[in-house]
Amino acid sequence: MADPEGRTLGDEEIAALERVIRSGMLNSVWGTEAKALEREMAQLYGSRHAIACSSGTAALHLSVVAAAPDPGDEIITTPITDFGTVAPILAQNAVPVFADVDPSDGNLDPSAVEALIGPRTRAIMAVHLFGAAARIDELRALADRHGLALIEDCAQAWLTELPDHGPGLPVEGPGVPAQGSGLPAQGPGEQLGGGARGVGGGRLAGTVGDVGTFSLQQWKHITCGDGGVVITQDDELARRMRLFSDKGWDRAAGRSHASLGLNYRMTELQAAVASAQLAKLDGVLAARRRTAAHLLKALEGLQGLRLPRPEGHAWWLFPLVLPDGGAGELAAHLGAAGIPARPGYLAEPLNRAPVWKGPVYGGSRYPLEGYTSAACPEAERLVAETLLVIDWNEHYTDEHVELIAERIRNRP
Repeated sequence: MADPEGRTLGDEEIAALERVIRSGMLNSVWGTEAKALEREMAQLYGSRHAIACSSGTAALHLSVVAAAPDPGDEIITTPITDFGTVAPILAQNAVPVFADVDPSDGNLDPSAVEALIGPRTRAIMAVHLFGAAARIDELRALADRHGLALIEDCAQAWLTELPDHGPGLPVEGPGVPAQGSGLPAQGPGEQLGGGARGVGGGRLAGTVGDVGTFSLQQWKHITCGDGGVVITQDDELARRMRLFSDKGWDRAAGRSHASLGLNYRMTELQAAVASAQLAKLDGVLAARRRTAAHLLKALEGLQGLRLPRPEGHAWWLFPLVLPDGGAGELAAHLGAAGIPARPGYLAEPLNRAPVWKGPVYGGSRYPLEGYTSAACPEAERLVAETLLVIDWNEHYTDEHVELIAERIRNRP
């Protein structure tokens, strides 16, 4: 993904950059490229609003702003994710609370989330890890029961498709939040993605939460180097996020700042490349899904290996779980053949990261005074022993897949 051969960058992106540079307008406040990208994202995901921003982390920060936690409020999330999921929680002086995960795929376990909901819980932030759908309908129902915001981190899950609704799960989107939650009330039919479907007919990840966030960073399915987009169906949440992304500047009111905000604007150069990449997204997903299906078939029935569920998967990475351990040894075996494989994905799950032991701002630990990150035994075992990820790419061939399968079948 760091080389031209591993990306879909080409003449279309070069032409887009030339178009912007020749226009003389590189700033999205006055330009047209970021606005066009927002329209394209809103149409793709069936959302009322899409807001382009400077990075996937910025997109997540905007989603936390939309949830409007008070200082010291809590947001429940997963310990297996990039720190960009968690940093925005701290940036808003809120407290990340880590819930354990499903050992089969590393996504949030709704029962673990429910056990952690307390009087200061403000939101649930779910990550669709590696492109596999989290149990988002269960989390939506849980959020609605407790009057919480639900945020979907889709950085790794472009066009991930959600399974059909299970029994007893709501068909509509967000319900009426509890009094004092800070979220606008929504009525029937006001959920995200009112009809947006993937090629397999499934609802798209990012369309069940109050806010869905996406990343355009170098290693994602599509890229503009760095960039992000948030989607929402709610006018008020969109207003909060758009204001915050532009220094709290209400442009309609002149040079007047309505609220606290940062500069998270996407440039016209980023947006032009992102738009050209977005046009290639269907092909990227189709290629990744085809070769992933090939590998799944080649590994079918292999003892000591838990294969990922393919339904709706976007295959940012190809994860394998070894229930008896040994992920490190298998990664080394694959690496010796030039196959990009890593054990654990992270050095440690985020609930065990060193960041929780030091100050947050200056010498102050606020809002983490007295904070102890809870144990997440399933996540900790995945990272330490059982999870292996193989870098995946739309340019893999059947020969690449056969090499990977042969090395796994003949592992020590």
